[in-house]
Amino acid sequence: MKTLKTLVVGCGNMGISHARAYHKLSEFEIVGLVSRNPESRERLSKELGGLPTFSDFETALKETKPDVVSINTYPDTHAQYAKKSLEAGAHVFVEKPLALTVEEARELVALAKEKNRKMVVGYILRVHPSWTKFVEMARGLGKPLVMRMNLNQQSSGDHWYTHKQLMNSMSPIVDCGVHYVDIMCLMTQSKPISVSAIGARLTQEIDAKMYNYGQLQVRFEDGSVGWYEAGWGPMMSETAVFIKDVIGPKGAVSIVDENKGESQDVEGHSKTGSLIIHHSELNAEGKFVKKDQQIPTEDEPDHDGLCLLEQEYLLKAIEEDLDLTDHLNDAVNSLKIVLAADESVRTGKTIIL
Repeated sequence: MKTLKTLVVGCGNMGISHARAYHKLSEFEIVGLVSRNPESRERLSKELGGLPTFSDFETALKETKPDVVSINTYPDTHAQYAKKSLEAGAHVFVEKPLALTVEEARELVALAKEKNRKMVVGYILRVHPSWTKFVEMARGLGKPLVMRMNLNQQSSGDHWYTHKQLMNSMSPIVDCGVHYVDIMCLMTQSKPISVSAIGARLTQEIDAKMYNYGQLQVRFEDGSVGWYEAGWGPMMSETAVFIKDVIGPKGAVSIVDENKGESQDVEGHSKTGSLIIHHSELNAEGKFVKKDQQIPTEDEPDHDGLCLLEQEYLLKAIEEDLDLTDHLNDAVNSLKIVLAADESVRTGKTIIL
């Protein structure tokens, strides 16, 4: 197979990690780095040995004629860039969310099929070995499941600037929530039927119609329920910032990490310290039959390592012509749930899916 000419769009945290992945994999050749910030693209170019840089996406797409476009920009550009890339005949890796509306997302899925191009959405937890184990164990707890998850981030400086930029187009429960709603769908393997949510605007630094704290609740056809909470900003508490806990009739499984560091550190967002398995079975005396089990997970990949796994999956999809129908349908469904949550915050109503 020929080397895949790759255009990396966006040179922030995710773009840097994905560019490093392409640089490591001999099957990819980075033919351009695109970003609005000249410092970010020049710094990354220098790190990777000197690569062509561009300030404009369309110019880069036209001049480099890539086989693969990697989109790691702010969410409000995802659909536009993905559409133009697919129309140019390129395979696409796009960070979550795929689009800002369900309609746009469905149009992109249809376009990828029409053009016979692979499109992978950056659901990084799907390639994470500890989270894969977490999903597997949750599926063994019986039904219904109660899923409790959050990712609150006390942000300042550049991190708070990035969060404010993200909130120009979407709230925390939409931007981060797609990851964890996707995990809930994987755990239940059931159809989501309704969503309700609450939100609050805790700062004057964002648009009056936006909120920087939100919590959603989702109900599934099999009786399972889940909640997800996300807040961004300098006012957020560092207490209870990372909860990943699932309960079923047979017990519970939880991700535990006592030392997460600062909540704005991207390494801590997917990192786990161990999994705790609790068994609910009681003996004749009403005491637990089994003690809780702890499964260590310290040897898991770091953030760059996870991005490498994502790009290896993209490569496999291209080389082996994998059917990505389920992957893309799941991306659309998780987006549908979090956008319904956003509607619920704004209307005060439960949204029936």
